[in-house]
Amino acid sequence: MAAAEPAGRKRRSKGHFAAAAGRAKRPRGGGRQLEAGMRGILITCNMNERKCVGEAYSLLGEYGDLLYGPEQFSDHEERLSGSEKEEDEDDVEAALKKEVGQIRASTEQKLRRFQSVESGANNVVFIRTRGIEPENLVHHILKDMHATKKKKTRVILRMLPISGTCKAFMEDMKKYTETFFEPWFKAPNKGTFQIVYKARNNSHMSREEVIKELAGIVGSLNPENKVDLNNPQYTIVVEIIKNVCCLSVVRDYVLFRKYNLQEVVKSNKDDTQQNPSSLTEEQNSNVVKPETEEEKSSKEVKEENKNQGETEAEHKGNDVLTV
Repeated sequence: MAAAEPAGRKRRSKGHFAAAAGRAKRPRGGGRQLEAGMRGILITCNMNERKCVGEAYSLLGEYGDLLYGPEQFSDHEERLSGSEKEEDEDDVEAALKKEVGQIRASTEQKLRRFQSVESGANNVVFIRTRGIEPENLVHHILKDMHATKKKKTRVILRMLPISGTCKAFMEDMKKYTETFFEPWFKAPNKGTFQIVYKARNNSHMSREEVIKELAGIVGSLNPENKVDLNNPQYTIVVEIIKNVCCLSVVRDYVLFRKYNLQEVVKSNKDDTQQNPSSLTEEQNSNVVKPETEEEKSSKEVKEENKNQGETEAEHKGNDVLTV
């Protein structure tokens, strides 16, 4: 015979326990994970991801305020009154639904300029950005550190802007990059380029196939786009984590030591012979929004490397596109 329940205690429904189990299975970070459609900054570190996130917030916040002004927050928050809470206590399911709705509404009101999400790989942090251009911000940081030689981080290694993301399947990548590459490589725009590729926790993508297909797309946009491994105007960054492909097209990749914050502050005699891209942030924004005219300012670099890039591409095939 079943024991009688204590007086005054209400029996909870199965839905209550199912909801609790669902919350327990959510990953750290409130369920925020890297997924297709996000933009942001991919950061690698040395074994200390928590400290890396802290350094990233500090560094990005400092330069974000300089470029875009202080971040504005909303003080308005929806709150339940005491009477509303009492009315919902009789209905556990309704209370749970209301709580979830409140959390979502509060989250939407407090969207941050920079927000860490689960990257899906060890020693990799992804900072989602809102309302800014990741390429401009990261280039500005590296340009300043390269000029001042002032070290500002301890555990952050590389900081790569991610302008777009898509599913890490070849057909999805081809369809996405056909339009993604246009601001930099579609005629009349043109430039020298290289492709760097890295895959983490992914075994179904072929490095050679990805490089071949993406290089073919760049060439189809304008036959004057040429490969250059020594000093390309643009470096196409392909970072694959699980089933997400992160993409960006960056400048000064070689000069800024592959966007490594630890290396860019080190003195090097070659730095005196090479200057960072002279594009202003406003001009670079135009590149992202296919209205650029910056190719004119890069003609000298292109002419110096044109013959060398063509020769290497003919003899080495697709491997010439890798670093």
